Amino acid sequence: MDYEAAIKYLDGVSWLGSKPGLERVSELLERLGRPQDRLRFVHVAGTNGKGSTCALLRYALTESGLRTGLYISPHLARMNERISVDGRDISDGDFALAVTELAEAADGMEEPCTQFELTTALALHCFVKAGCDLVVLETGLGGRLDATNAIGCPDCAVVTNIGLDHTAVLGDTLELIAAEKAGIFKGGRAAAYDLPESVRAVLRETADLTGTQLCFADFSQIKPLSDDFAGQSFTYRGTEYAITLLGEHQLRNAAVALEAIEQLRGAGWDLPVDAVRRGFARAVWPARFERVLKNPDFVIDGGHNPQCLAATAATLERYYPNTRRVLLFGALADKNWQDMARLLIPVADEFICATPDSPRALDASVLAEFLRSEGCKAEAFDTTESAVDAALRRSQPDGMACCVGSLYMAGAVREYVLGRGERK
Repeated sequence: MDYEAAIKYLDGVSWLGSKPGLERVSELLERLGRPQDRLRFVHVAGTNGKGSTCALLRYALTESGLRTGLYISPHLARMNERISVDGRDISDGDFALAVTELAEAADGMEEPCTQFELTTALALHCFVKAGCDLVVLETGLGGRLDATNAIGCPDCAVVTNIGLDHTAVLGDTLELIAAEKAGIFKGGRAAAYDLPESVRAVLRETADLTGTQLCFADFSQIKPLSDDFAGQSFTYRGTEYAITLLGEHQLRNAAVALEAIEQLRGAGWDLPVDAVRRGFARAVWPARFERVLKNPDFVIDGGHNPQCLAATAATLERYYPNTRRVLLFGALADKNWQDMARLLIPVADEFICATPDSPRALDASVLAEFLRSEGCKAEAFDTTESAVDAALRRSQPDGMACCVGSLYMAGAVREYVLGRGERK
C-alpha cells in the first residue's frame, strides 16, 4: 500500500478507542516475529512531562553515539512523528512498507487491535529494521496494561510526574494511578520524579516486589543559573547543564532524565557527561511553551490537564509579567476542563475559544459560555484558523497570545501559525 492507504488503514480502527490489555498487541507482535526481543529500551510512563523527558533522553543518547529510536503519542501534525530514529521521522515510503507488513501480520486476528496497539507494534517493527541500539518508548495511557508494556524488562524504567488524569481508567487517587504507572517495573533499574511520600511508597512497593532498583530525582539538587527565552542553565548534583525548554517544571523533568541516564550507566551504557550536556543543549520539544512568533509573541503549549495548566499559568507569569495575555483555549470534553479554565483565568486578559479536532472535543461555545459565567471576556470561533487570527489581532500591539488546553489543537494551530508567513 502507499502512504495514504497506510494512514487510512490505521485510521480505520480509530473507532475502537482505548482498550487496556496486552493480549491483542502481544499476539500481533508474535505474528511480527517478536521485534521487542531484539531491542533494548528506556520505558517512560507518567501523567505529565513524559514527552519532554523522552526528548531530553533521546538527544543525550544520540549525542553519546547510540542509534536511538523514539516512540511518542499523540503526534502534532503527521503520524510519522510518532516513530523517529536519531531525530528523523520515519519516511513516507518506509512508513507505508512497514504498515503493509503490519497489516499482513494482523490479518486474521480474532479480535482487532486498537490504533495505538497497531502503531506501537509498527514502531517496534521499524526500530528493528533501523538497527536501533536503544529505544526511548513513551507509554500511552497508564503503564501496566498499556500496549507498550508488551516489552520485556527495560534497561531503565522511568516514571515522570503523576497527576489526576484518566481517572475513570487509572483510578481516582495519585496512589492508584502510581500503581498503574509502576506496572512498567519488571526488574532492572528505574528512575522517578520527586513525588509525595505516599506516592513514593507505592512505587517502592512495586519496585521491591519486582526486584527493580529504583531511585528518585532530588529537586533540592537543582540550582538555577540563568533563564530567558533562549533557554535555561542550571546545575544538578553539581554538574552544569543548559536546556532550551522553558519553565521551572522543565528543570524538574531534566533532573528525572539525568537520574535515568545515571541508571543507564549502571546498566553498562557509555554515556559521557559532555555528550549528555550537548544533547540537553540541543533538545527541542515542539508545542511545550514554544514561542513560534515574535512581536507579537505567539506561544503554543500542549498542556491538557489541570496539573499541566498550573505549570502553564506559572510560566506565563514568569516570562510575560505585566503583559496583556490573550489565551487561545480549547479542551477535550472528557478532561476536567472547568478546573483547567479556572487555573488560566488569573493569567488571562481575554479568551479566544476553539474546538479541538477530536471526536472528544468540547464545543468552543460551551467553553466560552462557562468562561463568561466566571466573569471573563471570552468569544468562540468556528475554526481554528479564525481563532488564531483573532488571537493575533487582539494581542497587538504590546501583548502576547498563547494556545493552550489540548495537544490535538496545538498541532493544528502550530501548523497554521508557521505557515502564515508563506501565505502572505
